[in-house]
Amino acid sequence: MTDRSRLARVFWGVLAAVVVLSVLTEFGRSLTGASVLVPAEDPGTGTRVIRFWSYFTIQSNVLVLLSVLPLVRDPEHDGRWWRPLRLTALLGIVVTGLVYAVVLAPMLHPTGLGAVTNAGLHYVAPPLALVGWLLFGPRPRVTWATVGWAMVWPLAWIGYTLAHGAVSGWYPYPFLDVGELGYAAALRNTGFVAVLAVALLSLFRLLDRRLPVTGRA
Repeated sequence: MTDRSRLARVFWGVLAAVVVLSVLTEFGRSLTGASVLVPAEDPGTGTRVIRFWSYFTIQSNVLVLLSVLPLVRDPEHDGRWWRPLRLTALLGIVVTGLVYAVVLAPMLHPTGLGAVTNAGLHYVAPPLALVGWLLFGPRPRVTWATVGWAMVWPLAWIGYTLAHGAVSGWYPYPFLDVGELGYAAALRNTGFVAVLAVALLSLFRLLDRRLPVTGRA
């Protein structure tokens, strides 16, 4: 094993640890009402669990974990279904970091342990995932078919969020709150995110082809 491969394994291991600790800690906090992600009113334990795992932030971090665990074992990992998982995770976590920094950060002010887990989810995992992909790849792994499959989860999440909100009246993010904004504004906002996703995926494919090969093709 080369020094580069050892470094990659350590890097992915650190990212996986950050995600596991941040998600599980915040999940525990959400069950008690301490989490910034779930308001302090008591909707019941079952509702708290559903709401927590409904966040784009949480799902994107989990996807990152699932996509990098094989890289901890083999930094040149490849696979038919792993490729879209990997690209989906990269897309999701980059969108998470961008949207949080630009839209949500001014609204949320976590303190104590919440500030630590919030940093892990929004400020540490996104740049680590992106930098790791740029440095270690593996590449090439992105085709246009992979790009198409990578849009399945974001679109499914939007559909689920709107359907869940129509039934429960709860939306995970204020820019999607149909009750406050109306469907026209909420759909416009999701459209912006969808355009951002397509632009990022196209950029990732371009970089995947232009950056140096870093794994078995």
